[in-house]
Amino acid sequence: MPLTTPRVRAALVAAASAGLIAAALPAPEPLGIGDPLFPHLGNPGYDVLTYDISLTYSGDNRAPLDALTKIQARATHRLERINLDFAHGTVQAVEVDGRPAEFALAGEDLVVAPARPVEAGRALTIAVTHTSDPSAEKAVGGWVRTADGLAMANQADAAHRVFPCNDHPADKALFTFRVTAPKDLTAVANGQWIGRAHAGASTTWVYRGLHPMATELAQVSIGRSAVIRRTGPRGLPLRDVVPAADRKRMEPWLRKTPGHVQWMEQKVGRYPFDTYGVLIADAATGFELETQTLSLFERPLFTHPKLPEWYVESVMVHELAHHWFGNSVTPRTWSDLWLNEGHATWYEALYAEETARRPLEHRMRDAYTASDRWRAAGGPPAAPRPPAAGQKISLFRPVVYDGSALVLYALRQEIGKGLFEALQRRWVTEHAHGTAGTSDFVRLASEVAGRDLTGFLHAWLYDRKTPPMPGHPDWRSKAPGQEQAPAAKPAKGTA
Repeated sequence: MPLTTPRVRAALVAAASAGLIAAALPAPEPLGIGDPLFPHLGNPGYDVLTYDISLTYSGDNRAPLDALTKIQARATHRLERINLDFAHGTVQAVEVDGRPAEFALAGEDLVVAPARPVEAGRALTIAVTHTSDPSAEKAVGGWVRTADGLAMANQADAAHRVFPCNDHPADKALFTFRVTAPKDLTAVANGQWIGRAHAGASTTWVYRGLHPMATELAQVSIGRSAVIRRTGPRGLPLRDVVPAADRKRMEPWLRKTPGHVQWMEQKVGRYPFDTYGVLIADAATGFELETQTLSLFERPLFTHPKLPEWYVESVMVHELAHHWFGNSVTPRTWSDLWLNEGHATWYEALYAEETARRPLEHRMRDAYTASDRWRAAGGPPAAPRPPAAGQKISLFRPVVYDGSALVLYALRQEIGKGLFEALQRRWVTEHAHGTAGTSDFVRLASEVAGRDLTGFLHAWLYDRKTPPMPGHPDWRSKAPGQEQAPAAKPAKGTA
């Protein structure tokens, strides 16, 4: 029989173990789409088309935000239940196609039982009234508390700690954010600013992205911020968001972005989104993040007195490069992460070579020296070991940064600079705003090269030992336990 009373529903949510609508159905359980690194991430049976997320912020960055998440999706299978990824919030109500639905929490899944099953091929709308709690431990990701408010850092699996979603990069969707905050604060989010409305002591800001986005790339920032606008190549609108007190101090860095965009466009083609910008959060996160159209940077990156200018700029280029490699062309599984980080590290290093006389070959030789140790510690680039329990960001090891850029260097050595650059441009063009995996890259590389590169790339991507480097027979990789040679510091590219 259906559960009908608030008391029964509250008990169900707390226990996360009772049945939903009929004894014939098994108990709610967390599902996943079979990602080898995150087995319970994502959910089968539907494809999300859009998210419309409303957040109300009180001004206290330790207090839960009131939220309403609306999801438009299409069922790919008949669904008696709908699993969403969600944690670190309280669910008050769920509706499916405007009808109240029963729900329960199981692990980090919100399990919804619609009033009637959803047939395959049918469009559906899910509305979840909930809270979004920024007071969870920082190590789990999601909300980042800043000196003056909040920002998001959802990589790799933390978007569902902010809002209910299908939290896997394989299911990209269009996003709209509606953020209500005290009127003396500024709210920003991915995409274009649609408008704002004042009501009493609050202001509601609306932002909408024009291209599909993975949940891990969502960004909302609320604080005492200055929004600085300028124009990039071909009239591209640029929007930077910085603590208001830092506006003049950060300007020398911010005005470099148009040149960074122009440099990247010369390498791989037109910037793939409708806007770009730098979000500087007054927080010490220890990482930077390529949140779509508004890359997140920690303030200390720009204020540390010992960081050279070339290094800071190369990190800025790293995050920008992700907008082609990772944001537009998104990995199909988390094991394809090397495609994101290897390419972003490649262009970071190439930028340092071309603008600061930091030879790419020297960095790649150092990476080659360390490669066997990196593979032993974290697995080969395209088959990384799962992150340590409770430490999801431990997935971002040196092997996915310089160790993966080393694969690209080997490929360029093997096929030549001209074909390599043609491959880069075709990759981001043919898979723009979609998802792609390692096998797709190997196929395209072989097509561009005019010969089968499967064996060559398989060794570089999957072998325990680093293959010989074409053109550098003298390079050696030190085995685990041997004295470590200096290696380039991985970019602070992701969590």
